Amino acid sequence: MDKAITKRTEGPAGGKGTPGAAERPAVFSGAVLVLGASGIIAQLLLLRELLITFQSNELSIGIVLANWLVLEAAGSCLGRAIDRARRKVGCFVSVTLVFSLCLPAAVYLARTWKILAGASTGEGVGFHQIFLASLLILLPVSLAHGALFTFACRIGSSRTPSGAVGIGWIYFLETAGTLAGGLVFTSLMITLMNSFQVALTVSAANVLFCLFLVRHRPDISEGNGLPIDGSRLPGRAATVSGAILVTGAALILLGAPAEGLHRLSIRKQWQGQKVVHYQNSVYGNAAVIEREGQFTFFLNGVPVITAPVPDVAFVEEFAHLPMLLSPHSDEVLVISGGAGGVINELLKHGVERIDYAELDPLILKLAEKFPTDLTERELKDPRVHVHYGDGRLFLKEAPRLYDVVLVGLSNPQDLQVNRFFTRQFFSLVSRRLKENGVLAFTLPGSLTYLGVEVMDLNACVLNTLGEVFPAVRVIPGDGYNIHLASPSRGMSDCDVDCVQERFRRSAPAVRSLNSLTIAYRLDPRWSRWFFESMAGATKKINEDFRPLAVFYSLAHWNAKFAPGLQRVLVRGEKMNLSLVAGALAVVFFPLLLLVMRSKDPKVLTIPAALASTGFAGMLLALSLMFTFQALYGVVFYWVGLLVTAFMAGTAVGSLAMTRIVEGLRNEQISFLAIEAALIVLSLALPLIFIGLETYLDSPGLTGAIRIMFLILSMSAGLLIGMEFPLASKIYMGSSRDVGRTAGLLYAADLMGGWAGGIAGGVVLLPVIGLAGTCIILALMKLATFILIGAGLRVRGEGA
Repeated sequence: MDKAITKRTEGPAGGKGTPGAAERPAVFSGAVLVLGASGIIAQLLLLRELLITFQSNELSIGIVLANWLVLEAAGSCLGRAIDRARRKVGCFVSVTLVFSLCLPAAVYLARTWKILAGASTGEGVGFHQIFLASLLILLPVSLAHGALFTFACRIGSSRTPSGAVGIGWIYFLETAGTLAGGLVFTSLMITLMNSFQVALTVSAANVLFCLFLVRHRPDISEGNGLPIDGSRLPGRAATVSGAILVTGAALILLGAPAEGLHRLSIRKQWQGQKVVHYQNSVYGNAAVIEREGQFTFFLNGVPVITAPVPDVAFVEEFAHLPMLLSPHSDEVLVISGGAGGVINELLKHGVERIDYAELDPLILKLAEKFPTDLTERELKDPRVHVHYGDGRLFLKEAPRLYDVVLVGLSNPQDLQVNRFFTRQFFSLVSRRLKENGVLAFTLPGSLTYLGVEVMDLNACVLNTLGEVFPAVRVIPGDGYNIHLASPSRGMSDCDVDCVQERFRRSAPAVRSLNSLTIAYRLDPRWSRWFFESMAGATKKINEDFRPLAVFYSLAHWNAKFAPGLQRVLVRGEKMNLSLVAGALAVVFFPLLLLVMRSKDPKVLTIPAALASTGFAGMLLALSLMFTFQALYGVVFYWVGLLVTAFMAGTAVGSLAMTRIVEGLRNEQISFLAIEAALIVLSLALPLIFIGLETYLDSPGLTGAIRIMFLILSMSAGLLIGMEFPLASKIYMGSSRDVGRTAGLLYAADLMGGWAGGIAGGVVLLPVIGLAGTCIILALMKLATFILIGAGLRVRGEGA
């Protein structure tokens, strides 16, 4: 490598081969840091854009992330071709330029895909369309980024006595870049820049480091450092093209063209509708459409407020029927979905106070920016008190009891929303309701036919209500059912005549609801039909640590847009701990036989162990974040800290192992120790989480419990991070096959993460529950522990 940028020294703690600060070329190390940051920013950016197009739920999120990870894994395998290249830094620069050029194009395609596919704005799409569209849009970006990691490992290992040290160092730099990129994206880029500015900033940063690399001309040929011939590819060509790209990107970033491209893609995305505002927040994307004085406010592509003329029939029924079923209506709590009609109807009952909890402040700020008579009456009424934050957390800390609690979240399609449909949440509501208070929310429904998926979704939540409240009632409807519950049986005893009498006394100024409508909606025959139709539905309940309603909601979505996958989800519902353990055994025993007969067991055991570690890492991180939200609400600052702690632990673990890996006497015994630690952690987590529920209402312990979550996140990340450098050392042995080792092991890690994201978020956590999922993790790591131990025995007998 060029002497101008390379000095070999001994590291401060690791002796020869330890990557001390002076030993690593600063420019290349910086390029790898930017590579890590670019990967996470590109992933989050494109995920957000695609979810606006596809309307997010756990399954669509899982599909997009799965495609990203699979393509990254494929790219890392393809990156092994760098071993045959003479100008390795030149290859790195060329593929970085491909990544930099494709990222802004992918953002544009993510926004305009529906036009290209012939679909209309707001039209629902199925699994196959989401899969194919996201695969094609992500293909060049993810594939290039995956290949760059393998390239970087090969280049970074060229000047170290051990290839494993180089791989470990690159893994640490990439992880540190991922941590920094995630923090910068969520804390700065989302709120200060539009998506094209973010993409072009990332591209410009990558190209800038490419220019530095080309300028210093450090290239590696096996065995010695050879400078790039400035007259040969990609030297001068890369320099010129890179300079043009950086200059152009800078001009776009600083001028109007970026905003013009942003607005052009929005017009294409919304197909000629008048978009008067488009903005990102840490919670999602908000858009405002205006047509002849009618405003529609969208959150992540889903309409949440329509004003000044809302869906009159829905808002009047959802607001007035629960209020009429409660003998008193002085104090009311609305959790999400209150603006745009519901609060306006509640105010007609002469309420004394309405507390309105809304998670994303951006939506209500936009309602103030684009005011209508309806939203002005609602949000400026002195009786309405708006609270920005998680509704469940607000309810837990509220100093008062309520006559009516309305939950405006109508479908538990993800883990975050599901928290408002669980036994634990209903128990919290029961403690915050007055003696004759009423809880109300809606779920998908029909007055003609209830499919199996709708039946199970309604039954699961209805069963859960019955576990907590003595009085439960359902008002069936077309498109939605209104579920009601009360600690008093008086709600159930209030028949049609009772509700009509209260309606006449309160005399609210309504446009759709009247005595005849009330008689029709509350006719006992609808209730009888509903419960007769529900015969054979699930008897299970929905809990924080076993969110079955998420699974049933996804099944309902799947039945509408991807009926071809129905059999898969039906089988998924039948999954249990014994079944999964049996499936693991079916895979494990043939692998064990192969290991026992193999001349080189590590070829099988190490990739399998890393795949299981990728699976465990994804599920551990998901379990920690999901449990924290279930216990303490969606506090984005703390969720961000949990992610940061996990990534920081991964970076520290990889760096620590890289520094000591050459001094280990027995690498495989050390690897077994890490596997054992992961088994212990997996088994300990559910015990800790379940035990925490007892102390949740102890204010003095809240701080300590939250700090414990950070420690657990960092510990999980630490163990995950330690495995990759050590696995690289074991797998590579005395060879210098860096490209093949890095590509294969990185692909195994990513594929494990993909499986963990899909299986964990869609099936394992919702159906089997938190405790069962953690037991499965422990069994999986126990299996790889035994495989590695068997491999050690084979190697010992062979010696």
